[in-house]
Amino acid sequence: MYAPAGVKTSKEFAIPDTMKAWVLGDPGQLVFKDKPTPVPKKAEVLVRIDAVAICATDLENIYHGPPALIEGGLPFNKNWTPGHEYMGTVVALGPGVDEYKIGQRVAVEIHAGCGQCKRCREGMYTSCHNYGLNYGDVDKGHRANGFTTDGGFCEYQVNNINTLVKIADEMSDEEGTLVVTAGTAMYALTELGGLVAGESVVVTGPGPIGLMAVAVAKALGAQPVILTGTRDNRLQIGLELGADAVINIRKDPDVVAAVKKLNGGKGVDYVVECSAATSAVNDAVRMVNRGGKVCLAAFAHEEVPVDVAHIVRNNIYLYGIRGEGKSATHRAEAFMRQKRFDATKIHTHTFPLDDLPTAIRYAKDRVDDAIKVVVKAKMDTAHKVAAE
Repeated sequence: MYAPAGVKTSKEFAIPDTMKAWVLGDPGQLVFKDKPTPVPKKAEVLVRIDAVAICATDLENIYHGPPALIEGGLPFNKNWTPGHEYMGTVVALGPGVDEYKIGQRVAVEIHAGCGQCKRCREGMYTSCHNYGLNYGDVDKGHRANGFTTDGGFCEYQVNNINTLVKIADEMSDEEGTLVVTAGTAMYALTELGGLVAGESVVVTGPGPIGLMAVAVAKALGAQPVILTGTRDNRLQIGLELGADAVINIRKDPDVVAAVKKLNGGKGVDYVVECSAATSAVNDAVRMVNRGGKVCLAAFAHEEVPVDVAHIVRNNIYLYGIRGEGKSATHRAEAFMRQKRFDATKIHTHTFPLDDLPTAIRYAKDRVDDAIKVVVKAKMDTAHKVAAE
């Protein structure tokens, strides 16, 4: 039975020496197999993974490779386990760890910087200069669960204590997986200045991050909050999360004019771009007023032409973010704990971990209007019936 030297465990949680994990072979090929249960080192804990949400970036990693980076290259056929949006229970403590207790429920941030480079010392651990240098036995480097190290589509995973976010006992496992999604939205608004009360905000793209950006912006006091997209059902969820107005760009293709009309004929203060559409950046910089700010929170799938002259002439600020940096996840969890918004509105489906391929199909093909699909290592009967 699992008992590594220097690692603190508890009889309350029996940990096996091996665990079940999904491993990526060729593009799109996942195999459910046994892997050794990982061992936490200094400043790490072992988390029993209770639930994992599927992110669009997981699909990119599984089917195409980037932005995953394993041993300096593509992640295929390297015994690598994807998945990064997970929560669980602390079941073992690495040497010297006393910041967390065994049995504590946590959500897990994706990124843990090296703590040594210039960016990490500035608190920008998602921009660590040692990104991708620590897969396997290499200690130095930025750790990114499900990108540069093994991720969460398994039963147990090690995590640096700096990536853990304590969650309320009354928060469901499914809601716990959404803390990181809300944290990414919080990070976007943090980089735009954070003080958005009374400011006008547009969110483009009603995916999970976009919908959480609506909720967080409204919780921070933004007015008005406008959501744009192409799916009426998702726009409706945006309204339920606090959007003051929505625009379906298929029905109102001049989205810039529509935004200005809703904002009294003028540009808005901030845009959070979450759609990754080719035209989205130019639309965003034309939606904001002079001196306005745009945050890009989506991975574009191709090179995007940008009207730089318009940006310069109008003193517009353009930011890019990756992940959930600057401890934004802790602030997002506080909002969720205080019931400032209901993140569960974006959770649509739950499947058991051993049926991950079906869960991925639902997320990838948007089966049954799927938005956020969650997999759980252990499911009760009610969940199993719902999944079927």
